[in-house]
Amino acid sequence: MSGDLRRASLEDAAVVAGLFDEYRQFYGQGSDIDLANKFINARLTRKDAVIFLMLDPQGNGLGFCQLYPSFSSVHARSKLILNDLYVTQHARCVGVGRRLMNTAIDYAKAKGIATLCLETHKDNHQAQALYESLGFRLDQEFLSYSLDIQ
Repeated sequence: MSGDLRRASLEDAAVVAGLFDEYRQFYGQGSDIDLANKFINARLTRKDAVIFLMLDPQGNGLGFCQLYPSFSSVHARSKLILNDLYVTQHARCVGVGRRLMNTAIDYAKAKGIATLCLETHKDNHQAQALYESLGFRLDQEFLSYSLDIQ
């Protein structure tokens, strides 16, 4: 699908926030555009995330991916956590997700990142197929734990 794929800036915050709100709804959260705007604006202002945005020729958001820098102690190198990948319902199955993922991979390579890691819901088979087609491998060695603090 044609369109503009670029690294998001503060000028793109409203478009990204709209997509981010849809993304959160996809994962069972209620719509909260104010929360989405605050969160995305903070990420872009603080520059603590890298967000790539895909726009259609009219400037409408088609999808985004959000990367968080982190570190691997074992490898003693930087890594990126691909925390969010979202493509609008009408733009799925036309290559938007693949283009966003390839952009994230190219960015990681250009920055000398050792690992690009992600998690997805066990029922999100479409995303799993995309990730595996790009060379991602399901971790069979480590278990993932979390603790909700609030």
